[in-house]
Formats: sequence, structure tokens, C-alpha cells
Amino acid sequence: MTTTQEEQPLIPYRSVQNYFATWESRAGYKLVLGGTRHYGYYKAGTRMPFPINPALRRMEDHLYNTLDLPKGSEVLDAGCGVGHVAMYFARKGLRVRGIDLVENHILWAERDIKAQGLDSQVSVRVGDYHHLDHISDTSLDGVFTMETFVHANDGRKVLNEFFRVLKPGGTLALYEYWHVSDQEIPSDVPKHILESAKRVNKYGAMPTGELLTKGVLRNWLKEQGFVDVEETDLSENIAPMSFFFYLLGYIPFLIISFFGLQQYFVNTEAGVQGYRGLKRGLWGYASYKAKKPLGDTNTSDTGLRRR
Repeated sequence: MTTTQEEQPLIPYRSVQNYFATWESRAGYKLVLGGTRHYGYYKAGTRMPFPINPALRRMEDHLYNTLDLPKGSEVLDAGCGVGHVAMYFARKGLRVRGIDLVENHILWAERDIKAQGLDSQVSVRVGDYHHLDHISDTSLDGVFTMETFVHANDGRKVLNEFFRVLKPGGTLALYEYWHVSDQEIPSDVPKHILESAKRVNKYGAMPTGELLTKGVLRNWLKEQGFVDVEETDLSENIAPMSFFFYLLGYIPFLIISFFGLQQYFVNTEAGVQGYRGLKRGLWGYASYKAKKPLGDTNTSDTGLRRR
């Protein structure tokens, strides 16, 4: 499998591209997480987040085990970033196709894939998971997202595309955030925490994230025809890293809040206010596993599943 730049679909989602292009995002992901763009996994009850890298690998292992696919299986990394998870899975024996909205991410991923000699197992391209026209129906063994589904403009359409490209019996794994509904928010929650959540969704380019109250994604999966849907709450397992983001961002957050600059430092605000919200149960983190039914190969003339 070679790394290619195929004909690109129209990608109108500039807000996502703009978010990842900010110096705060670029520097933060690189310096704090080594370029990785997801939470780490810790044993329940752990307080301190160090060391960071093993925790990141443990979350990737958790995802790999959730997919539970044999070596040689072909999977889609839908929102691959700079390719860290794709390359990790390739070293474990999977064949990975990665897509990402951000061209620079793909350029960096191509460089590293080649440098590590993985270009026969990993291919990446600029792409949009709403429009997987370059992937044939019922052709993949697995599809996964790692904190990228929240950026979708139309989550149901994305799930429909995932369903279409999966083989019957194929596995979908989503690692994403959830939050409580407005009706479930305790009356004593400070207004500034709620305002922060709205800003983070807006300036972090997470329109679907705003819709994912607890249980919604599980229901969407069932609506799209997936079966054997499993939801596992991992909120306690990411808490140490959330605490780390809180400590790292606390002083900068005080400064940017004083000057009213929160929208320009969305990751800093998310780190501080996110930890406060997590401790109060206002949001959480979960893995979702679902299967495409065996024998289901129905697609319409437009490539969408018949409903």
C-alpha cells in the first residue's frame, strides 16, 4: 500500500482547519503530547498523570483491543492527525488508511510513515469523513475515531458513511466525549463553567460534540443499523491527564480570562474548566463499539444505506 494524494473531495469545514492551525494547538499538541491528539489511559484511582507517553500508548492499546481485529485487517483512521495512532496500529499488524482535514497533518504523517518504513501498511490523504467517496462499499474490516467525531458537521451522515464502507461483521470504534443535558446540570454549577463549555465547542470546532449528551451517540449508532453496541465510560481513566491540563493551564487561564481572550486560547480554557466540569460530572469520556450486521450489504444508488 503506497501513500497517495488522491483527488480531493470538497472540504468546506474551515473552522476545524482553523482550530488546528492556531499556534496554541500546534505548540500544545507538539510540546505537551508529542504530536498525539488524544487523552491517555490510567488505572482507576490514579492521581498523578506521569509519565505521559505510556498513558497515551495505553489508550491506543485500549482502542486496538476494542477493534479486536486479526493481523492483516484493513481499517480507516477517520481523523488521523499526524498519523501516530495509524503507525502504532501498523506496527501491530493492521493495514491503515488515514484521512484528515488538515493538509499539514498529512504532510507530516507522510514524512514519518516513510521514515519508519511503514508506507506498505499505511496510506494517508486529505479527506473528509462525511464524504468517503474514495472508499468502496463493504471494503473495510474496521473504522475508528479518536476524539475526532465531535468535529463532524453532521454526525449521522458520518455514521452512515462508516456503515457503508464496513464489511458485514466489521467493527466501528469511537472514543469520544459526552456531556449532561441542560436539564441535568445542577443549579449550583457556576455560570462561568457553562459559558466556557459553549466557547470550547464553538471555537474548538465541535458542532457534533455539542449534541452528544450522554446516551445520544449510542442511540445514533442503533438508528444507523449498527448492532452489538457497547458503551464503556472511561471518565475516571482520563482524569489524571485532565488534572495535568488543569495544572498546566491554570496561571495562563487567569491571565487570558482577565483580558477576555478565552476564544483565542480555547485549549487553555478547555484544560482548566474541563477538569472542573469533569470533577462535577458535567462531561465525560467513553468508548463505543458497534458491529455492522452480518449479511447487510444494502447501499442505495447514492452510496447511502437504505433506511
